Amino acid sequence: MTQEELDALMAEDLSDLTSSVDNTNTDNVSDTSLDEPDLTEDADAVVQNSGHVVTHDNYRVSSISAWPPPPPTDDHKVVNQLDDVTKDSEKKATEMFDKLETISGFCLDAENTSNDAKTCIARNIEVFEILHEKFPNVQTFSELLELNKNLDNKIDSIISNVQMGQDEIMMTMDMMQYQDIHRQKIERVINVMRALSKYMNSLFEGKIDDEKRVGSAMHIEGDTTTEDVVSNADIEALINSLGKK
Repeated sequence: MTQEELDALMAEDLSDLTSSVDNTNTDNVSDTSLDEPDLTEDADAVVQNSGHVVTHDNYRVSSISAWPPPPPTDDHKVVNQLDDVTKDSEKKATEMFDKLETISGFCLDAENTSNDAKTCIARNIEVFEILHEKFPNVQTFSELLELNKNLDNKIDSIISNVQMGQDEIMMTMDMMQYQDIHRQKIERVINVMRALSKYMNSLFEGKIDDEKRVGSAMHIEGDTTTEDVVSNADIEALINSLGKK
């Protein structure tokens, strides 16, 4: 066999090898695109709930899937969320106390006004009793006397209801005191979490900056990884080395 025939045979083998490699890569890409989600468009995208692709914008916390964890956005930072809870709850509790005090003030004003009206009604009763005794035959005096007595009883009922309302307001304020206890418990949890975070950070500290560390290998002997074991650049380099031989 001459050198020209040998070169032609080698060129034919290399062309077949190149076409087979390209077909294999094309098949792998097509199969992967069907089976696995494409995460190249969003580097922060994660896979959740049986291969469903979610990003920071549409991530939803689920109690069913334990992995992956939520992205580190402000909406999912635990300490930030707890701080917001304690801050908002304390603000709303203060507003609630102010509203209850305002309602209690209205009740007190209503009670004082009712007592003033009761004093006037008592004076009317005294006058109509005298008139009824002097003029027993006058029907108007007896009717007005009975009307004022009924009105006095209604005023007593109003004062009693207002006083019971004030008692309910005081009991509500006492129950609202538990909100402060809940806030203190949440703050205790926050302090424990922050202390644990600082401890873990100090435990995993290193003397070498992460930017200066060597990148991890894509595949190590013994791994079960099958994707991207050999890149296209490595295949082209191998083909070029065979051609030079």
